Amino acid sequence: MAYLLLIVEPRGQRATRSEAEGRALYAAMEAFGADLQAHGQLLAVQSLRTDDEAVRISAHAGAPQLRDGPFTEAKEMIGGFFLIDVASREEAVAIASRCPAARWATVEVRECAPCHVR
Repeated sequence: MAYLLLIVEPRGQRATRSEAEGRALYAAMEAFGADLQAHGQLLAVQSLRTDDEAVRISAHAGAPQLRDGPFTEAKEMIGGFFLIDVASREEAVAIASRCPAARWATVEVRECAPCHVR
């Protein structure tokens, strides 16, 4: 089963780190990903830039509406993800618990499924 591990970071947190601190944290995340890859569990991984350059698109009221970031109403942002393939939710949660990002962010575990599945 495919699970998405979303890295949910406090907005502005990255700006509080030195470049050396940021590189050290990124190296820990790369090592975590390499371990998942070595165990055949990693489907995809990507780090995301901050939401300063993001855009949100909504067509709820008819014509698409675009809203540029940063999104000041948001206290958190998605900083990246790991897409993994494991046998159970319990295994996905165990892996998420080992993720280095859990020390400075929240790791949300979501099973991948069609949108009609609740």
